[in-house]
Amino acid sequence: MEGFKWLYPGLKIKRWLLLVAAGLFFLVSGLTIILGVTLLASAERGVTWFILHTLGALGSPLLGGLVVAGLGMLLIILGVQHLAASFFKVLFPGGTSNIWQLFYRRRYLARGPHIVAIGGGTGLAVLLRGLKNYTRNLTAIVTVADDGGSSGRLRQELQIPPPGDIRNCLVALADTESLMEDLFNYRFHQGEGLAGHSLGNLLLAAMTDMAGDFDRAIQELARVLAVGGRVIPSTTSHVTLGAELADGSIIMGESNIPAAGQRIKRVFLQPAACRPPAAALEAIARADAVIIGPGSLYTSILPNLLVRGLADALRQSPAPVFYVCNIMTQPGETDGYTVGDHLQAIIDHCGRDLVDVVIAHRGPISRAARRRYGEKGARPVVLERAAVTRMGVQLRSGWLADETHVVRHHPERLATLLMEEFYRHHSCRRQRLVYLFRKKFRHLVS
Repeated sequence: MEGFKWLYPGLKIKRWLLLVAAGLFFLVSGLTIILGVTLLASAERGVTWFILHTLGALGSPLLGGLVVAGLGMLLIILGVQHLAASFFKVLFPGGTSNIWQLFYRRRYLARGPHIVAIGGGTGLAVLLRGLKNYTRNLTAIVTVADDGGSSGRLRQELQIPPPGDIRNCLVALADTESLMEDLFNYRFHQGEGLAGHSLGNLLLAAMTDMAGDFDRAIQELARVLAVGGRVIPSTTSHVTLGAELADGSIIMGESNIPAAGQRIKRVFLQPAACRPPAAALEAIARADAVIIGPGSLYTSILPNLLVRGLADALRQSPAPVFYVCNIMTQPGETDGYTVGDHLQAIIDHCGRDLVDVVIAHRGPISRAARRRYGEKGARPVVLERAAVTRMGVQLRSGWLADETHVVRHHPERLATLLMEEFYRHHSCRRQRLVYLFRKKFRHLVS
């Protein structure tokens, strides 16, 4: 009897159901006139008599049948259209203007390549915003070594992994309205104990307490945000990032490393035996491509690769591994580094044969940005093609910078270059045509 509840008053669907029913009746009646048969007894005979004595007099029964069948189809289309609109107004109260976009992402993009993105900070979120226009099969493996700001405070007080980078990735992959994104990113500026916290971090902490498990909390929050993909911490262990500096001194804590002001010799995790979740290894094993970065080399990228077993999983995967190099150097981490220096640091920590292709920015940075960043000790990363080639790694470069607010990668341009390189690597004509179609029409879903 549950079906009768759809006929309750006020639902605004009975009228459209009746319209569809009338359309079906006229469609069947028109077809029976054309075929010269009777299926619906007296009601149909009445319609047939009316058609034959009106339209039939002007032409033929065939013409009358076609007119009635066409009328039936029109009523069915109008009824179904208004029924769908009634449902969408309930399911998407913010408006139905993005329904095509939603269907595109959840249906067509569901057949896109499986891509794993590894990193942290704002760089990984920028990458995901661009990639989600090409595929819905995205997995973000995110560092949990952050110990500063809101994430660090929640980590210390609640003994949970830092939620900040996880939140950024969830919001970047979300299909929700921009207001929801702004809400999750909202940061309190006053209030004892609240100042400095973002609402998304607090919600993730609360969900962890309710679910009893950090990974489950992430998946529940992803469901709330209608996330197209999956976000996984690189490890569920309570890890601390340490660094050995050029003078041999040891400094502990992710937030303390850039502040030391010395060249970094190596970074390491404590405990060193931390393992990645099984879901992360499974995602890498079935990936069509793996992308590392962009992000802070020593505090966002390497903390993931140092998790025991993760780098080996990348080597064993048949998927190509791309490393997206930063556009600007980072004071206290990569002062004076070239693209080759970034790659060499990964090799020094993880060994060779890990990265197949380096993606780097090629082109000038505005004078205003260079001056602004130069005051903080940052410079554009120098592109040295020969140095990268000597390491046995391919280099692909392009115009990737976005200087709207700060100098960072442009999401669409970065995703476009990565997808071009991915399909070139796979040299699959069919996938290449699919990519070109998505590139041509991506403005419709942005």
